[in-house]
Amino acid sequence: MDVLVKHMREAGLPVEVKIEGEPQPLPPGVDLSAYRIVQEALTNTLKHAGPATAFVTIRYASNKLELEIRDTGKNQTQEDSLEKKGRGLIGMRERVTLHGGEFFARGIPGVGFIVRVTLPLRGQVVR
Repeated sequence: MDVLVKHMREAGLPVEVKIEGEPQPLPPGVDLSAYRIVQEALTNTLKHAGPATAFVTIRYASNKLELEIRDTGKNQTQEDSLEKKGRGLIGMRERVTLHGGEFFARGIPGVGFIVRVTLPLRGQVVR
């Protein structure tokens, strides 16, 4: 995740990252999905939000991983119309669904855009 954040900053997107809970090894599929979701959300911010700051929160719990990616950008379009412009949000939702998780993404007037994801870890085997 550090390299991703570094690249986004180099591209001109200020990014703040907060880790909550005790980091733990994740099942490979969950780990890759989490990375790709954060990557896509930050890329969307870079492309669509205009001047903005992105905030990434990663919450570790014993049975789930929660991600929240929000920005302070000007893009306050609702999820459905954003999906018509590209596959980014659809791809994020598909990754979450693959793991039986929960997905939420919305433009919030006066605030920016937020993506919230919960990826369950129950029944997952860490190798």
